[in-house]
Amino acid sequence: MALFQSVLMLMLLAILSLQVSRRLRIPYPTMLAVAGLGVAMLPSAPTIAIEPRLVMALFIAPAILDAAYDFPPRAIRRHWLPLFALAVIAVLLTTAAVAWVGIVYAGLPLAAAIALGAIVAPPDAAAAAAMLDRPDLPRSTVTVLKGESLLNDAVALFVFSVALHMGTMDSDAQRAIPQLALAIPGGLLLGMAMGRLATITMPLLAGTMGGILFSFVITFGTWILADQLGLSAILAMVAAAMTVARRSDRQAARDRIHSYAVWDLMVFVLNVLAFLFVGLQARAIVQTLDDSELHHAIGFAALVFATVVGVRILWVMLYNRLVQPVYRWLGYGAGPTLKQGIVASWCGMRGMVTLAAALALPETFPQRGLVVLSALAVVLGTLIVQGITLGPLIRLLRFPIETTQRDELERARLALTAVAEAEFDKAGDAAAALLREELRLEQIALQSPYRQSENPVDTLRLSTIRTQRAALWRMLRDNVIDDETYDVLERELDLGELAASRRQPFDLVDG
Repeated sequence: MALFQSVLMLMLLAILSLQVSRRLRIPYPTMLAVAGLGVAMLPSAPTIAIEPRLVMALFIAPAILDAAYDFPPRAIRRHWLPLFALAVIAVLLTTAAVAWVGIVYAGLPLAAAIALGAIVAPPDAAAAAAMLDRPDLPRSTVTVLKGESLLNDAVALFVFSVALHMGTMDSDAQRAIPQLALAIPGGLLLGMAMGRLATITMPLLAGTMGGILFSFVITFGTWILADQLGLSAILAMVAAAMTVARRSDRQAARDRIHSYAVWDLMVFVLNVLAFLFVGLQARAIVQTLDDSELHHAIGFAALVFATVVGVRILWVMLYNRLVQPVYRWLGYGAGPTLKQGIVASWCGMRGMVTLAAALALPETFPQRGLVVLSALAVVLGTLIVQGITLGPLIRLLRFPIETTQRDELERARLALTAVAEAEFDKAGDAAAALLREELRLEQIALQSPYRQSENPVDTLRLSTIRTQRAALWRMLRDNVIDDETYDVLERELDLGELAASRRQPFDLVDG
C-alpha cells in the first residue's frame, strides 16, 4: 500500500509539475526529477527491489520504441556525419573519460568504471523536446539531436552490456565483445521480422481494443525474445519500430490516434516511475553510508557530472570547427554554424535510459551504490542546470526563423487538395460538388496571408464545433437523445476538432 500511495502522490506532483513546466518552458523531466526525488525522501516511502532484466524490458523498450518510431531511416543517411560524431564518438569519449575518473578518483574496478561511463553517456532528446520544438531553431539541428538520442542509446547500452558481462560473469572484454557483436545482426533481423509481423497483423485487428493491446505484446515480446536468444534487444526494438513506422499506412486512422495517446501516456508514466525508483534506491544507499563516505560519494558524483558536461562541450565544439572543410569536400554545402554547435554542446540532458540502466545493475555488481548515486547526480544536474538554461540560451543566440518545414507543409497540403479534386472529377455528382467547394475554400485559406498565423477556415470550424458541442449537450440534458447517441456524435466532433486543430501543437506533455 505504501508503494501505491507513493506512486499516487508522485502522479499528482507530476500533474502539477507539468503545468509549471509548460508555463515556464522548462523540460518536464526537470520537474519530474525534483518531484520524484522529493517523494522518495519522504519517511513513508517504501523500499523497492526490482529485477534488473525487468527494468530493461519495462523502461527501456518503450523509450526506444517511441524514439525509433518517429525517426526515419533516411534522416540517418542524410545526417550520418554529425550523428556518428554525437552518437558514437561522443558516447565513447564520455564513457572513457568517466571510466578514467572512476578508476583514478574512486578506485572503481574496470567493469564498474566502464558501466558508469556507459550509463551517463547518452543524452535524452525527450528531456529537451520542449526546447527543441520551436520555430527559431534550425530543423537540421533538431533532427540530429533527436536522432542522436536514439542511436547513442544503442551504442551506450552495448558498452553497458559488455561491462555487465565483465562485472557479473567473471569474463573479460575479449570474450564478451565477440559474443555481443554477433548479437547485433541477429537483433536487427529479429526486429525487422517482428515489425513485419506487426504490419501484417494490424489490419486484422483494426477497430478493436486488441489492436492497441497487440502493440504492447509485440513491443515487449520483441524485447524479451531478443533477450532470451542472446541478441541485441535494443537494436531489435529500433529495427521493429522503424519497420512498423514505414508501413503505418496499414493502421486504421482511429487506431493510430488511440495508439499515439496510449503510448505517449505510457512513456510519460514510466518516466515518473523511473525517477521514483531511482530516488528510492538512492535513499537506501545514502542511509548505509557514514559521513565521510557520503562526502566522498557526493564529491565523486559532482566530478562525474562535470566530466560528462565538459567532454560533450569540448568534443562538439571541436567537431563543429573541424568538420567545415569535410562538408565542403563532400559537397554538403555549409557546415553547422557556431551557434548550432553551442546549442548541441549544451543539449546534453540525461533521462530515462540513464535511470533505467542504473536500476538494471544487479545487487552484486561491484560498487553498485556509488554508480547509482553518480548516475542520479548526472541526471539531476543536467536536467536542472542545462534544462533550465537551454531555452534562454537559444533565445540569446537569436537564430533566424526557419520557414522550410512550414512552406513544405503548405505545399504538400495544396498538392493533396489537388489530388482530392481530381478524385471529385471522376464522381461528378452533388456530393463531389459540395466537397469541391470545401476544398476551394481550403485552398484560398492556404494561399492567403493568414497561413502564416491562423487559418480562418479552421478557426471557423473550431468555433462551429464548439457551438455544436453545446447544442449536443443540451439535447442530452433535455432527453432529446440518449447516451449512446451522444457518445457517437461526440467522437465525431472530436475527430473534426483534431482535423481543424492540425496547425496547433498536439502533445499530451509539452503542448
